[in-house]
Amino acid sequence: MPINYQEVYTQIKKIGKGAKERRKKKEEAQASARDLLSFYDSKLDELRSKVDSAKAVDPNIRCAYPLDESLGSSHPAPAPVVQATLIAADGSQITPDRHAAIQFCVVNVGAIQMKLGSGETPAIFTDTELLYGDDLLPNGFPMSDGLVALKRDLAERSKLDVLSKGLQGSVVTFTDGPIELWGAKGEDAHSYVEIVERYLGVLSRLQSRGVITAGYVDKPSADLVVRLLEIASADNEQVQKIKEFHPLRSVSDRWLFGDRKDPLLPPGHRSAVFVIQSSSEKKYTGTLTLHFFYLNVGTEGHPWPVRVEIPKWVADDKEKLDLLHGVLVEQCRMMGSKPYPYLLHRAHETAVVKMEEKQQIEQMLAMELRNQDEEMDEGSYKQSAKDGAGRTRM
Repeated sequence: MPINYQEVYTQIKKIGKGAKERRKKKEEAQASARDLLSFYDSKLDELRSKVDSAKAVDPNIRCAYPLDESLGSSHPAPAPVVQATLIAADGSQITPDRHAAIQFCVVNVGAIQMKLGSGETPAIFTDTELLYGDDLLPNGFPMSDGLVALKRDLAERSKLDVLSKGLQGSVVTFTDGPIELWGAKGEDAHSYVEIVERYLGVLSRLQSRGVITAGYVDKPSADLVVRLLEIASADNEQVQKIKEFHPLRSVSDRWLFGDRKDPLLPPGHRSAVFVIQSSSEKKYTGTLTLHFFYLNVGTEGHPWPVRVEIPKWVADDKEKLDLLHGVLVEQCRMMGSKPYPYLLHRAHETAVVKMEEKQQIEQMLAMELRNQDEEMDEGSYKQSAKDGAGRTRM
């Protein structure tokens, strides 16, 4: 029996007994967050000063940094977008498996390009990169899952760069997930720096051509605005220990902007635009400085706030910001009761690598290596035992 259900049941009952107390604490924190939001709504200078003070204590502090829109501001969707070219990209990967007979990696990117109002069928693109041998040992380090994910993120944004070249008129590009690159910093620092530099180069080229670009974060779990409210409520002594100061720990930005009982954002509305205060500000500078806003892509009675990350050149241009806002609202409406940008959905369908495709690549690679008389390893005995156990259970 793989799971001790009696132990699990005992723990579940214990969790259940604490539900009432957790709910009470959460509701108190939520009420406090709403009060703080209301109190500091237009006190933007004071908020910026408090963040600067907290940053002096913890340079890596991560929170929202207000600009010139009040905290509780709500901006309706602009008029429907008539003309623009939309490009969405998504990626998937096969990571190296040390238990397999053949070590390889695949980064697959799917992109969809659609010209609004043209009547043309959306164009579909797929780029597939196969890594083998020394490619799996950048700078002498075995390629980690985190580094593969970074390469995927770079490949997605690079595809947007390539496809947007030479296009006339307004161009809106987006990917799934944050614009900010994450992960692999400690695993292979040199490769991480190298990929970030290439990534920043891609963003700079998009900016030079006036291309709108964004990262779409569905069901965000971040507390960027809530963290701002915590910092705002801290006294001088608490600011000195800001890392440990979390009075609103159980509150998320998603709840703050999308509380079903009283959402701050009506359907189709966006929040104020904020700067992302984080350690990444050292890399994303000038026109590449990272900003974000929340957008309710849900319906009346069923709010669904998402976070949209944008670079400074989009945040500073009201026309570009409105165009992006309108495009995302329309794209999400195309998906009905489960709002998500239609083109990102199509890009994901194009990019995803199925198990049978992975097995086919492995077989093709094995055949070629045998044809070239290259020595091949065996799969690990651990994997062999697991495969055998799986067949036995079936």
